[in-house]
Amino acid sequence: MTNILTDFSNALAQTVAATAPGVVRVEARRRLPATGIVWSSDGVIITANHVVRQDSGISVGLADGTAVAATLIGRDPTTDLAVLQADASDLTALPQTAAADNSVGQFVLAIGRPGRSVQATFGIISAVGSSWRTGMGGLIDQYVQTDVLMYPGFSGGPLINAQGQVVGLNSSALMPGVSLAIPAATLQRIVTSLLTHGRIKRGYLGINTQRVHLPDAIRAEIGQKAGLLIVSVEADSPAEQGGLTLGDTILRVADQPVSKHDDLLAQLSGDRVGEKTPIQILRGGQVQTIAVTIGERP
Repeated sequence: MTNILTDFSNALAQTVAATAPGVVRVEARRRLPATGIVWSSDGVIITANHVVRQDSGISVGLADGTAVAATLIGRDPTTDLAVLQADASDLTALPQTAAADNSVGQFVLAIGRPGRSVQATFGIISAVGSSWRTGMGGLIDQYVQTDVLMYPGFSGGPLINAQGQVVGLNSSALMPGVSLAIPAATLQRIVTSLLTHGRIKRGYLGINTQRVHLPDAIRAEIGQKAGLLIVSVEADSPAEQGGLTLGDTILRVADQPVSKHDDLLAQLSGDRVGEKTPIQILRGGQVQTIAVTIGERP
């Protein structure tokens, strides 16, 4: 038994040691530094958006003990991600895992570098679910919850599996009181967009809606129980320009059912910005479809 525990302990220590070169300290707020992950060897660093309180004067502490200046490339508050460019090269990027490889009960390590030395804490993946939206509307590709105790300054650091792969980026801001990781698939999608555009493009209509149950006849006609009643339309918004009006009930967007607000957000993706999109509505008791050019969220 002693040998088994010793081997397990040594394996954890080796995983932390192998991961350490790809974990950096991020100093982008007044008090406690946070942690970042080396995304690419040319100095691209990813971290949690909520720990980047300043747009300039950012410093990154590398594994060799040196500190270098970094600039903010872009941020996405809705998924709590920020991308930095550090004045460094030949860094060690960490490998990533696939969503299908994440299972409840797997051992994981949260790695942090809020000081000069790397730190670690240990636990398991306690829950895995499907995609979900944050309170600000950002799409997270997979729900990954752990029982790992997040110490101060660990936000922005990696959650590592037993193979030393990045399961996700640790964040304490997405759901207070719950240890969540932003999965690798979301990191790849958001970071790619920020590196390319400096921002995340999201669709925008300029309306406020309320979920309503549909009349029985409409339910039978379209096979849908609920829709989104438009309760306000912003002046000169894409919705107004496209012909949506107060009192319309949105049923479908691009032929996809819309019965709650998250459904609408899911259809207002960045690739639809600037495109005419068919929106099926209920107006005056009649189902009709109008084409609306999706705008970009300010």
